[in-house]
Amino acid sequence: MGNRGMEDLIPLINKLQDAFSSIGQSCNLDLPQIAVVGGQSAGKSSVLENFVGRDFLPRGSGIVTRRPLILQLVNSKVEYAEFLHCKGRKFVDFDEVRLEIEAETERVTGSNKGISTVPINLRVYSPNVLNLTLIDLPGMTKVAVGDQPVDIEHQIMEMLMQFITKDSCLILAVTPANTDLANSDALKISKEVDPQGLRTIGVITKLDLMDEGTDARDILENKLLPLRRGYIGVVNRSQKDIDGKKDIRAALAAERKFFLSHPGYRHIAERMGTPHLQKTLNQQLTNHIRDTLPGLRSKLQSQVLSLEKEVEEYKNFRPDDPTRKTKALLQMVQQFGVDFEKCIEGSGDQVDTSNLSGGAKINRIFHERFPFELVKMEFDEKELRREISYAIKNIHGVRTGLFTPDLAFEAIVKKQLIKLKEPCLKCIDLVIQELINTVRQCTNKLGSYPRLREETERIVTTYVRERDSKTKEQVLLLIDIELSYINTNHEDFIGFANAQQRTAANITKKRVMPNQVIRRGWLTINISIMKGGSKDYWFVLTAESLSWYKDEEEKEKKYMLPLDNLKLRDVEKGFMSSKQVFAIFSTEQRNVYKDLRQIELACDAQEDVDSWKASFLRAGVYPEKDQPASEDVMNPSDTVSMDPQLERQVETIRNLVDSYIGIVNKSIRDLMPKTIMHLMINSAKDFIHSELLAYLYSAGDQGSMMEESPEQAQRRDEMLRMYHALKEALVLIGDISTTTISVPVPPPVDDKWIAKDPSPPPASRPAAATAPPPSRPPAVRGPTPGPPPPLNPSPAFGGPPVPTRPPGQTAYAGDPNSGSVPLVPSRPARVPPALPPGIPRRPPGAPIRPTVIRPSEPSLLD
Repeated sequence: MGNRGMEDLIPLINKLQDAFSSIGQSCNLDLPQIAVVGGQSAGKSSVLENFVGRDFLPRGSGIVTRRPLILQLVNSKVEYAEFLHCKGRKFVDFDEVRLEIEAETERVTGSNKGISTVPINLRVYSPNVLNLTLIDLPGMTKVAVGDQPVDIEHQIMEMLMQFITKDSCLILAVTPANTDLANSDALKISKEVDPQGLRTIGVITKLDLMDEGTDARDILENKLLPLRRGYIGVVNRSQKDIDGKKDIRAALAAERKFFLSHPGYRHIAERMGTPHLQKTLNQQLTNHIRDTLPGLRSKLQSQVLSLEKEVEEYKNFRPDDPTRKTKALLQMVQQFGVDFEKCIEGSGDQVDTSNLSGGAKINRIFHERFPFELVKMEFDEKELRREISYAIKNIHGVRTGLFTPDLAFEAIVKKQLIKLKEPCLKCIDLVIQELINTVRQCTNKLGSYPRLREETERIVTTYVRERDSKTKEQVLLLIDIELSYINTNHEDFIGFANAQQRTAANITKKRVMPNQVIRRGWLTINISIMKGGSKDYWFVLTAESLSWYKDEEEKEKKYMLPLDNLKLRDVEKGFMSSKQVFAIFSTEQRNVYKDLRQIELACDAQEDVDSWKASFLRAGVYPEKDQPASEDVMNPSDTVSMDPQLERQVETIRNLVDSYIGIVNKSIRDLMPKTIMHLMINSAKDFIHSELLAYLYSAGDQGSMMEESPEQAQRRDEMLRMYHALKEALVLIGDISTTTISVPVPPPVDDKWIAKDPSPPPASRPAAATAPPPSRPPAVRGPTPGPPPPLNPSPAFGGPPVPTRPPGQTAYAGDPNSGSVPLVPSRPARVPPALPPGIPRRPPGAPIRPTVIRPSEPSLLD
């Protein structure tokens, strides 16, 4: 065929397919292959069995092939079969192959007639096959049976499309000869995905079952309903032959005899039959691979580059070498330390663009979540004033005080400082949880060694837990230190002289500039469907207002909401909603937006909600406080009956407390991240770099600890196998592309008939009849009446036809070894039928008397 080098590439492509399938990766190379499509019971499986020469495919009525069967035929001196899902097992008995296909099909699809897109990979080694890769697909059907889904036709069509839409896939369209070819589903679907006909090869089966007196000669000659690559006819075993265990070799011999003896096919017998089909497919596949080599080469190179780095660490790998285990342990621990530090400190390589993790999340806890927790414990104005008045009255006792007591200030401040403990401890817990998540994330790279990963995670997590308690002790100590001495001489403290002139509102306004933008981003306004439904807007939060726009260009403003007297409130998300919700409402019980008392704003994640809440806090919008009902009804007259002097004292202490607590909060917000970083995070990094290795050595036997997982060993083997297969393929492609020749693609044909209405059945003409030339009457298949015929001719069909005889050679009907095909007569003459054998030959020199049949005398051959 001139493509010997290409034949070597087909087994290599099979090897690539196995390599990708076995490691669970999808083969993105679109390797060249041949897909067999056709209707149910069209004879697809029989054609494949004829290729192999063995009975190995399931048989039955209805849909039998229910999973794609990737059949890889490999020419070999020994005959056996292998399944990809049964590695290492060789099937010599092909009945066992059939049972294994049935069992594997039922394992995935069930015992009835369900289908699955998961392929079965079967490789057959035999001296009787040529190198081929074929895919046997389920036959197209119209009606669901058994427990098949009602959309079985759609499912099968989708499965077929997965294979035949790829430009690298040749299509073997199988159609039985005893049906109308123009109605062929196989040719119709092939036309849809291959309109140019470059990849479609037609196969006509069941030629021996056509009605008597008809044949498919015009189709097989590609004259009627033509295809660009033409048709090949085959004759499979009948159901009676299959039930009778007729040998496939005998069936192939019968097929050969059928084509040689049939008057309509004998002149094309050399281009018909299973052996010719197998040879043609081999040649077409190798030529098709040749055409797809440039694209295949570039994809192979990209695959090799993607595997290069990972394979580098597997080269010269010896699993049982103790030196390698020690070296691997050191490398793994060092890499774990580097990865942990990169996760905490940040790194430019391998940046996660979908989620916050590690140091970025801890930073958010420090500067968004923790300040929010601090402000959540903001004093409730009514409750705080009541506490201050009680403190003043209790300090004065039975006397009426003339001056504001500083002891009341200290009592209220200390009570508020104690409340700082809860948010501080919660901040430590959040950081601990994120540190543990970071440790687990970094130990993922130790998955090759399960025991090492488990021990590393246990040791580091235990250490982090130990540092947790010490950090909490230190933070509580900081708060106790604040409680131990109230420093009213602090430079930022307003003092008694300015206390009456300051208000909490003024302090809040000084935090940010009036027009400073605090945050921008997308939020969803939850509104009932009756009022327009939920919509996404672009929000801009400043120190004085919250505005939202149609989009981020900020040109079309929808609304601007002043922040005066607004507060935040948590809202439970809806039953069908996946978003996190919070609300803004007015403390004056007025409508906030249109006729809504509160606006519900939604984010995709809780982290976004927390971040927005922290931004609102910077703008002076605080969360709502839950008020105990008992306090309101306990002594409602206490706050109302306050005399003017007591009210001035309460206001003064109120401002003093607010000033001092602001100073402490500022100090705590600054010290908390520093304390956690020093006592927990930096300490954990130092432990991993300096002490983790010693703990691992003391944990047990290093040999067992460095035992790699079976999955990793298998993955390494598969990765190396695929890598070497890819490299080998690149080398082979480089040699083949310059040393092979390719058969040109046949010219286009008019195949518009496939898309048109069905034409009359192609097998409607009498057998052996051809369209005669208009200039002469029809001829009869018989002896050539060129020179005068001999007196004693032999039978006209005494020997097998040899259609390749040179055109100028004279054929003598009297020669029993001639076997030539009769020539078309040059004049309207008919000859008598051939005489029986046994009559002696005409003596040399005897006169020749031509015999002419009058038009009224019919020929026996008619």
